Amino acid sequence: MARDIYLVGGSKGGVGKSIVTMATIDYLQTLGETVLLIESDTSNADVYKAYRDSTRAELVDLDEADGWIQLVNLCDANAECVVVVNTAARNNRGVSAYGETLNSTLAELKRRLVTLWVINRQRDCLELLKQYRDAFPQSANTAVHVVRNGYFGDEAKFELYNGSKVRDAIEQQDGLSVTFPDLADRVSDALYNGRMSIAVAAKELPIGNRAELNRWRTEVKKSLQGIVHE
Repeated sequence: MARDIYLVGGSKGGVGKSIVTMATIDYLQTLGETVLLIESDTSNADVYKAYRDSTRAELVDLDEADGWIQLVNLCDANAECVVVVNTAARNNRGVSAYGETLNSTLAELKRRLVTLWVINRQRDCLELLKQYRDAFPQSANTAVHVVRNGYFGDEAKFELYNGSKVRDAIEQQDGLSVTFPDLADRVSDALYNGRMSIAVAAKELPIGNRAELNRWRTEVKKSLQGIVHE
């Protein structure tokens, strides 16, 4: 079996997809994995800019059929790599129109598609997740996990999701609901403004910032270790 594809979704801006993508790449690399980053947020390619010098990285437009063909071909040509896809806020339209291009090839690629769906506390996150799950129905080659972004509060504050039928459906199909740790603003700002990977920031930021980053990385590991298979 080839390496998994980790798709970080949410289909709206501001939920924290980019930081979850960066954290997923960082965690995989600490496990010794070779990562191929697929950046589909081509108009705001923050993750690509932070990782292109240290990680295999490609810009791919998943709003178009050609982009999904390119994604499948890249997964096939880089079988030794774990693939991490950072999606754009608008990508649900592309998923609905062209996602079957990937879905229908997962078995031949010998890969699983593992989705990390990042949510805030608003209802539209759940509605968009329903649309996504319709495009990628549960199968032996797919898994969907929900990531509550702790930037928007602790786990108990995600009342809409916690008490929803969507959560029941996710967890009945062996999906996990995890809470992603918040990172101090001054550190996350340094990552984005400096276009630094997490590994570089852990070496180059001021000592206090590094201490906060390392605290956060430890908490990230706790959140992701049930999702990312070693």
